[in-house]
Amino acid sequence: MRLDTITVRNFRCFRERQVARLGPLTLLVGDNSTGKTSFLALIRALWDVAVGHRVPDFKEDPYDLGSFEEIAHHRGGRGGHAETFEAEFDLGDFHFAATFGRHGTAPVPVRKALRRGDLWIEERWGQDRLSSLRVGNARGAWDLGVPDQRRTSVSIDDRFATSLLAFAPSGERPAAASIGGACSAGGSTSFTKADEKQLNELAASWHLVPPRYPALRPFASAPVRSKPRRTYDPRRPTADAEGDYIPMYLADVYFRDREEWERLKVMLERFGQSAGLFDEVSIKQLGRKESEPFQVHVRKYSGKLKGPRRNLIDVGYGVSQVLPVIFEILRNLRLKTAPLLLLQQPEVHLHPSAQAALGSLFCQSASQHSQLVVETHSDHLLDRVRMDVRDRATTLHPDDVSILFFERDRLDVRIHSLRIDDQGNVLGAPSGYRQFFMDETRRSLGL
Repeated sequence: MRLDTITVRNFRCFRERQVARLGPLTLLVGDNSTGKTSFLALIRALWDVAVGHRVPDFKEDPYDLGSFEEIAHHRGGRGGHAETFEAEFDLGDFHFAATFGRHGTAPVPVRKALRRGDLWIEERWGQDRLSSLRVGNARGAWDLGVPDQRRTSVSIDDRFATSLLAFAPSGERPAAASIGGACSAGGSTSFTKADEKQLNELAASWHLVPPRYPALRPFASAPVRSKPRRTYDPRRPTADAEGDYIPMYLADVYFRDREEWERLKVMLERFGQSAGLFDEVSIKQLGRKESEPFQVHVRKYSGKLKGPRRNLIDVGYGVSQVLPVIFEILRNLRLKTAPLLLLQQPEVHLHPSAQAALGSLFCQSASQHSQLVVETHSDHLLDRVRMDVRDRATTLHPDDVSILFFERDRLDVRIHSLRIDDQGNVLGAPSGYRQFFMDETRRSLGL
């Protein structure tokens, strides 16, 4: 399943409640300092809260949004900071909402709620302990109280269960106190076994990630990737936002699984050729053992002539900057390593044709059950997406693409959810959207 909408209120530069539509491919565009990176950070934090296995960290790489005071919206003048901020998302027929308050200087969830149709579960927290567990369905709403073992203070890292209802057997729960008004079932407001079964089924069906992969979470890339090195020492590849681990991963696959290496090599080279960046990528061993240093080489063809293999550090910054982006996309297509890819300015240091090729790669990925949210300043990338939809280059439909335009409005920012039609035309664009791309074009021409 894919996220369909993100709703935000009192978060950073977003004061009013705003709903942003997401698609398999979502492009974030707008001036600098209009909240695009903050929006990406919020998606990952909200995901962590919804999964329930970790406390969201708004300072985790590649985002650093600061303390609660720097994250909660500042109303200006004597208005001060908002006391809480809110975020929600829709995923299929599920609706998840969270309210963030202050714990010391850090923002932490103080409320989270899950709804599916008439069924809902809501948890509230205060002073490091669960303070309320409420549930409801078409018959009414009930306060289930708090099991005794949850009344004691718990550590901040243990405070968020995916659903406490699923983990609180009836024998450990105090009698439910009805808080509902008139109900549809004969006016009865008693909490029955049938109600409990319904709500436990809601909790059991709430799986953002497969149960056997609880650590699976969105991958977030940094706007500037790692610098290439002439020679690498083999070490265990550990994923990072800057892509520093990718040469190690490539070498590890090359040494240990040649069949997988050939598959990965073909996919990388296919993009390199379409972008005009390189035609071949290879690993050069500098010794006879896997533990000895290695280099990453690429080369360009000219007709039937094959140029020399050149070290990654010698072929221009664009190749090393885009390699982590395309690698993560291609690896995710094969291995489903992340439920969502959050990419910042993937076009950095690329010439226009390579930026356009990225747009095609995004369309291909999104058409194969991946979801990408991409912050970009490239009209070449955006135009290629529009043209690929128009030309039906993939199975991606116009409704599968969402363009979110972030427009400054005094101290606030408005998010405009734009669509494209089957001819690739942008629908419902405000005047500021057109002006933004005119200004970007003038800037690129040096006018």
